[in-house]
Amino acid sequence: MARRRVPRAAALALLLASATACASDVPKADWSRGLLPEHVTTQGDAIQSLWNGAWIAALATGAVVIVLIVWACIFHVKRRARAELPPQVRYNLPIEIFYTLVPLVMVSVFFFFTARDSRDLEHLSANPDVKVKVEAFQWSWRFTTTTNGKTLPQVVGQPVSDYHQGPQLVLPVGKKVQFELESPDVIHSFWVPAFLFKRDVIPGIPANNKGRYFEITTLNKPGVYAGRCAELCGVDHSRMLFSVKLVPQAEYDQYVSAQAGSPQ
Repeated sequence: MARRRVPRAAALALLLASATACASDVPKADWSRGLLPEHVTTQGDAIQSLWNGAWIAALATGAVVIVLIVWACIFHVKRRARAELPPQVRYNLPIEIFYTLVPLVMVSVFFFFTARDSRDLEHLSANPDVKVKVEAFQWSWRFTTTTNGKTLPQVVGQPVSDYHQGPQLVLPVGKKVQFELESPDVIHSFWVPAFLFKRDVIPGIPANNKGRYFEITTLNKPGVYAGRCAELCGVDHSRMLFSVKLVPQAEYDQYVSAQAGSPQ
């Protein structure tokens, strides 16, 4: 009895811990978006759509499988009692063609939408409104912003326990922002959950490599959004926090003027 109770108790404890974590960390509104946070970029629309479509396809496939399993269990129970095998279909060519083509069609559909959205997410404009050079280092961030031909003083951070205390990147709403990622030491990952996008910051990538860049278009959703490193990079990885502040254009112009007039 004890041997059976210990695994059951462990499984129950794990379930309760998971449920508690979900209840405390995930706002209720997130369930309507498939547990994704509210996004603040136009690219987030494509990611949210792709995420929703994947869940719908997965749930539909799961429902079909469960129905077939239940149907087999209910309608073949008498034959099992008589030790009779149901009709075998190993050499049924139409059925074999069907269950070969259906997965192929599903994978093709997934591939099409994923490739389409990936192409859009990797698009880079010739003249973005704002350029930000992001330098990730152990264990914080350095942001250098260029807008309207002006390069603002660098924002340099240090390890912190609260993202509000970390370096803050200020951006205008409704603008195209292009990021250039660089690391002088180890692999980091630039992640702002509200962007619904993250990209690894890998040392040694040449400046002309497209994988070093990505672009977003901010929505009209002013606010302060958390950012962090999403790649285990050393002892203070968990304290490699920062924030992104989206502000209206007029407020951003004031910020640029104040920063341009400050000493480097």
